[in-house]
Amino acid sequence: MTGATLWLTGLPSAGKSTIAHAVAERLAERGRRVQVLDGDEVRPHLSAGLGYTREARDINVSRIGWVARLLAGHDVVVLVPVIAPYAGARQGVRDDHTRAGVPYAEIFVSTSLEVAEQRDVKGLYAKARRGELAGLTGVDDPYERPQTAELEIDTATVSLDRAVDAVLELLDQVAADADRRSKATAPLTAGGRP
Repeated sequence: MTGATLWLTGLPSAGKSTIAHAVAERLAERGRRVQVLDGDEVRPHLSAGLGYTREARDINVSRIGWVARLLAGHDVVVLVPVIAPYAGARQGVRDDHTRAGVPYAEIFVSTSLEVAEQRDVKGLYAKARRGELAGLTGVDDPYERPQTAELEIDTATVSLDRAVDAVLELLDQVAADADRRSKATAPLTAGGRP
């Protein structure tokens, strides 16, 4: 099986990281090479000091996407639970993967703002509502809903086990598509076979 990048996008506290880590655990149990590039863990290393302007967020997404592509190009399944609020930045990552011939799929974790705010895992929504935090995606900074996601999961209505199963099904589909493309573009040998 080939590597691939699966980008999980959605609001803060939507469940992106929870799904990604559960999928990674299942893949590791199956002996697959897998890496989670969680936005909260990666940002301090790749994008320290960037801030949270639109331009800074786009740069952060681009950098994480580049690392994901490199890993996926070496047969690693890369799970990227990163908000990536702007459609243009997400499309840029998709285009980069396409140009490099690296499988990519986007998963929209579509949990509503109301549910995400109730969870408020990191207390960000409470800070934003008190005026202590500006620029929070979904509150006072926009989140552009994906129009081309290969999978949508609302964690308010889908169990974690079912979400993991759906992501693994998508991964199988992405791998099968990549295998078909690879065979279709393989050079013919002297015997006429790829």
